[in-house]
Amino acid sequence: MDTMTLWHLTGWQFAALAFAALLVGFSKTAVSGANTVSLAIFAAVLPARASTGILLPVLIAGDVLAVLTYRRHAHWPTLWRLFPAVAVGVVVGTLFLVWADDAIVRTSIGVILLFMAGVTVWRRRRDAANAAADSDAADSDAAGRPDGSASRAGRVKARSYGVLGGFTTMVANAGGPVMSMYLLSAGFRKLGFLGTSAFFFLIVNVSKLPFSAGLGLIDGRSLLLDAVLVVFVVPGALLGKWAVTRINQRLFERLVIAATIVGGLQLLLA
Repeated sequence: MDTMTLWHLTGWQFAALAFAALLVGFSKTAVSGANTVSLAIFAAVLPARASTGILLPVLIAGDVLAVLTYRRHAHWPTLWRLFPAVAVGVVVGTLFLVWADDAIVRTSIGVILLFMAGVTVWRRRRDAANAAADSDAADSDAAGRPDGSASRAGRVKARSYGVLGGFTTMVANAGGPVMSMYLLSAGFRKLGFLGTSAFFFLIVNVSKLPFSAGLGLIDGRSLLLDAVLVVFVVPGALLGKWAVTRINQRLFERLVIAATIVGGLQLLLA
């Protein structure tokens, strides 16, 4: 694998990766989708393709912490509805990585993220007449159940987002923004959003390990660097847990959408 070992990193490069790892922990327990910034940092410091394999174990560490924090708020019917479509997306993403170069990967994912953000903003404006659900009073909804997710339209939407989520998470670890857009559009409240996405990404990211190893994106050198970077995920997760209790539902949703747009633009302009 064309990557650098821990010993070949400069001080500034290691500091950048450590900050990105801290941001992974924060995004997993506070603002999902913000880790697209981490993706950009890893790709800037390390070879772009290799960076996806190095980032994956760091993301899994963040997923574990998020599950421990929000495990009671997961909505399992939504997860079971998503997983088959995600599996298809992961397989397609693996095949895509066999031939696609870094430029094609970045452009494809960036376009998908911006499209998903645009669709979500349009849907929320269309439903503005029913925005009573956005009130801060609903902010304490611990169950976080989505509305209408079991309908035919809900199943079609779940499959569409699931395939895109599996594809983007496989090729660039960028599935967070896609699934964030799905969970927001499905009507999840803050805690239900975080609990469901925590279990979703823990299961999906662990399932990606053999694919990434088979592509040569994970090896002993990358795991050594991961072992050091995981240390920085913990304070990020604790900071996120502290911050999320101070963010109301409206601000939470705006931050998630903004992080998605920023991540998409970063990938397109990199």
